[in-house]
Amino acid sequence: MRLLFAEDEADLNRIVCERLTDEGYSVDACHDGEEAMDFLDMAEYDGVILDVMMPKADGFTVLQHLRKNGNQTPVLFLTARDAVADRVKGLDLGADDYLVKPFALEELMARVRALTRRSFNEADSKLTCADLVMDTAAHTVTRGGKEILLSAKEYQLLEYLMHNKGIVLTRDRIEDHIWNFDYEGGTNVVDVYISYLRKKIDGGFEEKLIRTVRGAGYQLRDE
Repeated sequence: MRLLFAEDEADLNRIVCERLTDEGYSVDACHDGEEAMDFLDMAEYDGVILDVMMPKADGFTVLQHLRKNGNQTPVLFLTARDAVADRVKGLDLGADDYLVKPFALEELMARVRALTRRSFNEADSKLTCADLVMDTAAHTVTRGGKEILLSAKEYQLLEYLMHNKGIVLTRDRIEDHIWNFDYEGGTNVVDVYISYLRKKIDGGFEEKLIRTVRGAGYQLRDE
């Protein structure tokens, strides 16, 4: 999953980005509202985390810019303000959730998981395809009851495929959701990671879940 995180406090920005990355998210980070709007105009995100009080443009302005363009990506506000009026304003403008500073990183991670589930209309933390089960809360993957160990990027790719089960995803769409603007790898990165994932997910199983749709992309599908 790809997230945008806009927060002007440098230390908090760094700490949260490190934790989100450790949790398997790709993160584009910025420090002011104008930069956040530029990012939103250039990429598609699965969730957005906005500080309310930022230089150049506040979080409310960024949210209005997002919704004005018809973008319904879920948004979580971070704020040092505990005033009811500020929370009401943000929610009325189209925010999905609010978290007041200071906060525990564990709570932020739980809210981000809920935010991304909302993005894909998922009811809970368990995603399934045949006998393949991913628990995004426990951060585990099993197939046929056997645990499968994945790298952070493999996990992220599988999660995106499972959220879009049955949908053919182009290489460009996968790359846009799994890798951020800092990526400087090769052009065949999607094919390489699909190959890694196939060996772990489909290797040794008669039913192959990851399909190649010639000329179109990839699809996770059961029979």
